[in-house]
Amino acid sequence: MNSLAPSSVQTSPATSPEGLNPGADYPLKAVLWDMDGTLVDTEPYWIDAEFALVEAHGGNWSHGQALTLVGQSLVFSSHVLQDAGVALDSRTIIYTLTTEVIRRVRQEVPWRPGARELLHELVEQGVRCALVTMSEGPLAAEVVASLPQPYFEFMITGDLVTHGKPDPEPYLTAVQRLRLEDPSLSIDDCVALEDSVPGVASALASGVITVGIPHTVALPADGGYTVWPSLADRMVADLQQLVAVRHGAVAAAPECAK
Repeated sequence: MNSLAPSSVQTSPATSPEGLNPGADYPLKAVLWDMDGTLVDTEPYWIDAEFALVEAHGGNWSHGQALTLVGQSLVFSSHVLQDAGVALDSRTIIYTLTTEVIRRVRQEVPWRPGARELLHELVEQGVRCALVTMSEGPLAAEVVASLPQPYFEFMITGDLVTHGKPDPEPYLTAVQRLRLEDPSLSIDDCVALEDSVPGVASALASGVITVGIPHTVALPADGGYTVWPSLADRMVADLQQLVAVRHGAVAAAPECAK
């Protein structure tokens, strides 16, 4: 079982001598994006919706409890909310929360720093991108429709998988979809971008190269993934370097202080 610890904590974008690309034989083929907390800062929307729902049913909810749901599947979260006093079935809870978050997103899409810029550069350079989120299709569609162009080739959403994060199924499903057009693609050619403990665990368990970008919750330092404090100023070259390291084409960047 994969543990969750950064193998190298990079706090500044990677650089290489001009014209030198030691990982050219091992190209970055795809980036798998988490949505809530990575692409968009919607976790506060979810937390507000949880508080409102629990309070409407006379239950008690805390910020600490809300943080335990960050990155979890909505089915899992609905059961926790039932235990907190919400007297509704799972599907109704999911629908109620999702409807409220969609309402907020339609008012303002809270993009995470650097996310749209990196996404644009990836697509401009021909790197395939897919969205892998535990939010369901209607909310994911709202966020994707707010982008200036169709950057994502497809979406793997919480309502399309049997087992949500932290299970590897969402990421394995995404890789299988990518391989339909490129059978040569492997997990070693793909990078996942995640912000939560369940999300990082899911990506690691699938075998894809994993970058943790902690935001609402801290990520534990006990396993094999890279940590970036933000996507701001990150470029395709930074992700390409991780692929080259995975294939042994270059040495891993040394851990450095902020």
